[in-house]
Amino acid sequence: MNLLRALATVSAMTLLSRILGFVRDFVIARAFGAGAATDAFFVAFKLPNLLRRMFAEGAFAQAFVPILGQYRNNSPVEETRRLVDHVATVLSLALFVITLVGIVAAPVLVWVSAPGFAADAGKFELTVALTRITFPYILFMSLVALAGGILNTWSRFALPAFTPVLLNLAFIGMALLATPYFDPPVLALAWAVFIGGLLQLAIQIPALKKIAMLPRPTLNWRAAWADPGVRRIVTLMGPALIGVSVSQVSLIINTVFASFLANGSVSWLYYADRLMEFPSGLLGASLGAILLPSLSRCHASGDSAEYGKLLDWGLRLTLLLAVPAAVGLALLAVPLIATLFHHGAFLAADVFATRNALVAYAVGLAGLILVKVLAPGFYARQNVRTPVRIALVALFATQLMNAIFIFGCQLGHAGLALSIGLAACLNAALLYRGLRRHGIYAPLPGWLPFLIKLVVAVAVMAATLWFGMGEESAWLQKSTLDRTIHLSWLVPLGAAAYFATLGLLGFRLRDFRRRAVE
Repeated sequence: MNLLRALATVSAMTLLSRILGFVRDFVIARAFGAGAATDAFFVAFKLPNLLRRMFAEGAFAQAFVPILGQYRNNSPVEETRRLVDHVATVLSLALFVITLVGIVAAPVLVWVSAPGFAADAGKFELTVALTRITFPYILFMSLVALAGGILNTWSRFALPAFTPVLLNLAFIGMALLATPYFDPPVLALAWAVFIGGLLQLAIQIPALKKIAMLPRPTLNWRAAWADPGVRRIVTLMGPALIGVSVSQVSLIINTVFASFLANGSVSWLYYADRLMEFPSGLLGASLGAILLPSLSRCHASGDSAEYGKLLDWGLRLTLLLAVPAAVGLALLAVPLIATLFHHGAFLAADVFATRNALVAYAVGLAGLILVKVLAPGFYARQNVRTPVRIALVALFATQLMNAIFIFGCQLGHAGLALSIGLAACLNAALLYRGLRRHGIYAPLPGWLPFLIKLVVAVAVMAATLWFGMGEESAWLQKSTLDRTIHLSWLVPLGAAAYFATLGLLGFRLRDFRRRAVE
């Protein structure tokens, strides 16, 4: 499979999911508003969703895919299938126990995560009931991560990238059609989580059957646990879990900092982050997903030359797309924010405050995405500890910069965004240095001309957007329709200027085509 085509496919699926996510938020807000019921639901969904991010999509995938790739390259098919069966057995048993404990201990979990709810018995009991319905989501999504890891290793990228769409569709369908049948109506959202997780798991089954890798859990869990491959995956998951937790801890600490700032700081950061999620999710998560299986198979086969070429391809493609995205977000911050959010109670002051946060985030966009490309260079070699140590350094640096930017430079909420962006750049720089020092990666020829051409093309794009945008203040006076029309031609014009300049400087799409390693 062509990795460039795979990236386009995965990015398209991610874009569809993000768009439906906005529709989901709109439908839920319209149907339920903001109140005690929605507070209860968001708290109930928070814990299983956090566990999904940390475990299913984070630590497990980073540990499982490299081992599976090694088995696929170096072991008979029967042995690879046995590993899949044993992993499914241990994973299913562990998750069943975790889910059962979560359901039974729901009152304790709610009290720990939202102690203020205890003062309202009705709200507390509703949150407990919602938690018990949503908690199996972690079981479903961890098995979805297992299926996705298998399919990605076999270069079937489209289906795992599409599955999040089903959760959004479940939310939209239940919120629009099922709420009259539940008392209280918010129970429909909890069942949407359950149904969405079940659908995401079910849709994987035909694809796994097609490649003859549908897991067959066994009742002999002792034999499964004794499997050396399973033991290695569990060993790798420990440090991987720490590494994934670092970003969550950083977000929690940043929220604590923001709570001491001016009213609206948390919201301004939230809206800016929502805009940042588009390029970071479309490119960063997609590149990481398609690179890790190929890198793992290169390492398993001992092909260090191809390993380096894959990393070089990923780095060039990241800069080619992330740098103009960052510049575009920074320049078009006010037009984007005004078009999407400047309605009703979201005032002009909120637009400019959110703009400051978005510009600060944009400083680190390339770093955020580069981390998704560089870290797999270690994960594929089953080296999880190095990225974890670097992530801890970045966490410390983030909090140090938070203190400097907020208390020293008086940057307020924008300082929090800037610290995250700069720490991401530090993380990427340290990962790059580590790959170079360990002899894992050496830049291929042609980097200097590549960077010069990139800077020229970005400058042309920036000039086009700057003159086409006009005065920032004018965007606040336009109607929503006028803003939308203006953006609908300005963004394509900037993209056309960028890619046309690249074409004139000698860039060709075929230069970035690369086959997945089979």
